[in-house]
Amino acid sequence: MLHPMAESNAPTSSPRWRELAREWPLVLSYASLLVVLTIGREWFTAPITPSLVWPLFGWLFVVILLAAFAVVHHAECLAVKLGEPYGTLILTLSVIGLEVLMIATVMLTKDENPDMARDTMYGVLMIVLNALLGLALVVGALRHKTQMFNLRSSDAYIGGIILLAGVGLVLPAFVPDASVILFEIFLAVISLLVYGVFLWTQTIEHRGFFEYRHTDGQEEEHGHADSSFGVGYHSVLLVLTLVPVVVLAKQLSVVLDTGLGTIGAPDAFIGLVVAILILAPEGLAAIVAARHNNLQRAINICLGSALATIGLTIPTVLLVALLAGQKVNLGLVPADIVLLVLTLLLLTINLVRGETHLMKGVLHLVLFAGYVVFVFI
Repeated sequence: MLHPMAESNAPTSSPRWRELAREWPLVLSYASLLVVLTIGREWFTAPITPSLVWPLFGWLFVVILLAAFAVVHHAECLAVKLGEPYGTLILTLSVIGLEVLMIATVMLTKDENPDMARDTMYGVLMIVLNALLGLALVVGALRHKTQMFNLRSSDAYIGGIILLAGVGLVLPAFVPDASVILFEIFLAVISLLVYGVFLWTQTIEHRGFFEYRHTDGQEEEHGHADSSFGVGYHSVLLVLTLVPVVVLAKQLSVVLDTGLGTIGAPDAFIGLVVAILILAPEGLAAIVAARHNNLQRAINICLGSALATIGLTIPTVLLVALLAGQKVNLGLVPADIVLLVLTLLLLTINLVRGETHLMKGVLHLVLFAGYVVFVFI
């Protein structure tokens, strides 16, 4: 056995130093947090100086995005060490946890915006089910023509998404005011129940549904290297990286409120920006997986994020609204309901055979373009 001092001089120390050097986004995010809480406190007091709006937006957007990529990096390392489907589940819960924290922080620390949570959840669904899934299918098809996945996984995902999206984002538009409280209790309970049953199915009861092995026996690729650090290291760094994002997200929302007035953008634009921030790193992971002919992982990431978004965010939003004495509007407007229904129909048709190709990806991207157009209509 080597002496500890001898181990520190062993060749294996070099990769560890390189991995530690990759944590510079963590340093940057905490440095930005320190600036926001000290010398930069006055920059975010209303009214924000117009000349500061876009520099502040660019700074916070980049810092939060880099922190989100760091979160995904640690989740990916845990994915390799723990295996599937736990790895993808950790990645999904990390990203959706980031979404929940950002929404809850904004709700508790700024003026009431009843539509913000709904717009963010709807934006997440449109991005993961159309933009990210569409890009993953296109990238995979351009390299591998057709790709296969375990059909039983998409059946489980799509069933849960249809139910929770319908009950959580469509049905609330038709609930009379006198019955809102009763309906919200029902909604919170069934959201947690359905997602809890899904987690049991994914991790214990039918774990094999969410794995796929090629007919030639080829192993699925991760598209990234393993880490020389252990599970504890990446778990702690994942949490530490999430902490500054909460405060920085609150400041970003303040800047966005001012910025929307200067460019004439609608309130739904905030939900789109927050959703892009949250999902950009996870989207990259899905696209890389499809490129490495690991479509099952891309499906798990995209559909898992959609299901977790509704199943976990809605109960959290309702609880925060109750504690803060705020009103929350969950029901979508008619145009958004149509786009959501079209997305679910297209998703069902495209994934019904367990096989994808270029045309299917393009159709999802076209539908996402329609969503972006309606954000500004």
